[in-house]
Amino acid sequence: MKSKEILKILRPTIEIFYAFFSIFILIFLLLYLSDANFSLAFKGFINSSIGGRNNAYLFSTFSKMALISGMAIAALVAFRGGLFNIGGEGQLVVGGFACAFTGLLVSDFGFIGILISIISGMLVGATWALLSGFLTVYMGVPLLVGSLLLNYPARFITSYLVSHPFRDVQSGLPQTFLLSKNIWLPYFPNTRLDLGILIIFFVYVICLIIFYYTKHGYHSKNMGHSLSYVKLSGLPTKKIVFKTMALSGAIAGIVGSIAVLGIHHRFTDGMLVQPLYAWTGVIAALLVNLNLWFVPLAGFFFAAIYTGAAGMERIAQVPKEIATVIQAVIILFVVGKLGSLTNLSSSKGDKDD
Repeated sequence: MKSKEILKILRPTIEIFYAFFSIFILIFLLLYLSDANFSLAFKGFINSSIGGRNNAYLFSTFSKMALISGMAIAALVAFRGGLFNIGGEGQLVVGGFACAFTGLLVSDFGFIGILISIISGMLVGATWALLSGFLTVYMGVPLLVGSLLLNYPARFITSYLVSHPFRDVQSGLPQTFLLSKNIWLPYFPNTRLDLGILIIFFVYVICLIIFYYTKHGYHSKNMGHSLSYVKLSGLPTKKIVFKTMALSGAIAGIVGSIAVLGIHHRFTDGMLVQPLYAWTGVIAALLVNLNLWFVPLAGFFFAAIYTGAAGMERIAQVPKEIATVIQAVIILFVVGKLGSLTNLSSSKGDKDD
């Protein structure tokens, strides 16, 4: 009996490590099909993901890991509550733009200006997510559809703003003016890694506390298991939906703010869309079975794939597009998992009814 209980406890962890193991097997298979030199490819991958002079590539991986992990947390917060919020990209973009715009106004405030800029990005991201929740709760628009469609006005509106009213014309690109160094996120000594990774870690700890030590975390988890049960229990489902969506959008806004203050130091059209931070975050969250404890591992894994792929191309002539192929296969894997989660949720709802 004890062995069965232990197996039940360890099963989610075993499934996660099995998924990562399967992906590594896939990588080796792709390298074999591309007729690559395994030794050179592996050396290039390791050097470009965790090596470099003074560990420069490792810090680059950590920088990308922070953004991916942040978006994974944003997605996980909503998914855990049964809310398929895939509008993280829009929330990320509007949060980043709000941070850049506010940063230009508070450029002389130093550390206080950094806080104000991040809070503005957080509030705008939360507001954009709440709009999705409003459409779902009061207008009957499926959250999956509403949150996805809101990505497009977020992209197009910010694109217009940085291309016309707030454009730095002299730069020749659709982007805002460069922020003052007074409100840049500080770097760790002798590195190009900004303190944004510590902000993401702080968000990670806060979410752990919310998940396991607050009423909202408990109610959100129950709603993710069975909406019918939550309704029959008399819990305020609308309030839970709005609080969960606001938290998810706020985290996405923080990630956008970190990208602006710590990496780019301005808002450029497409800078948060083309790297696919939001979608990679969704994949990472689903890959670890919505287990918050493993999100940093998934974030580092995907960041290492992106940075290591460039090294494999440079040293072993392996096309860096192999990273895109790997991501596509992982998407197929997690889509099947998402389908099973949806079916499980539906079946539970039917039983409750």
